Amino acid sequence: MAKINLLNWREEKRKLIEQQFYVMLALAALLGAGVVFAVQTQLDLMIEHQESRNEYVKSEIKKVEKAIAEIKVLEKKKAALLSRMNVIQSLQSDRSDSVHLLDELVKVIPEGVHLTSFKQKKKSLNFIGIAQSNARVSAYMRNIERAEWLSSPSLKVIESNKKNVQGYSRFTLTSEQASPNKKDKKG
Repeated sequence: MAKINLLNWREEKRKLIEQQFYVMLALAALLGAGVVFAVQTQLDLMIEHQESRNEYVKSEIKKVEKAIAEIKVLEKKKAALLSRMNVIQSLQSDRSDSVHLLDELVKVIPEGVHLTSFKQKKKSLNFIGIAQSNARVSAYMRNIERAEWLSSPSLKVIESNKKNVQGYSRFTLTSEQASPNKKDKKG
C-alpha cells in the first residue's frame, strides 16, 4: 500500500482556518471599535445639544428674573402711588370737616359755658372750659350728642372751687368728631 502523507495538507488547512479566524477577529474588533466610536459620537452630540438647550434656558431664566425684578420695582411704585392717592382722597374728603366742626362747636355751646382750651388729635376732641353751673355742662353734653359733626361726649373732670371767678366750675370734656357724610355712605 502506498503511503500518503496528509500532514502538509492538514497543516495548511489549519493555518488557513487560523488565518481566517484572525482576520475575522480583526474585522470584529474594527467593527466593535466603529460601533463604540459611533455611539460615543452620538452621545457627545446629544450632550452638546442638551448643554446648548440648558444655556438657552438659563439665559431665558435670567431674562425672566430681570423682568420679575422690574415688576417688583413697579409694584412698589404702584403701592406708593396708591397710598399717596388714598391720602389725597382722604384729605379731599375731610377738607371741609374742620369748617363744619368749628361751626358746630359755636352752635352747641349753651349760654353760661365758655371754652378756655380746645385740642384735636385725629378724631378725638378735648374741651376745657368753665361753666356757670353743672346743669350748663349737662346741656352742653346733650347738645353735643344731638350735633351732626360731634358724638360721644364724655365728662372727665368737673370741679367747683371757691377760688374760681364768680362761682364758675371748671370742666374737662372729651368727644369724637363725626362725619355725617361718611355715615350716609356707609349706611
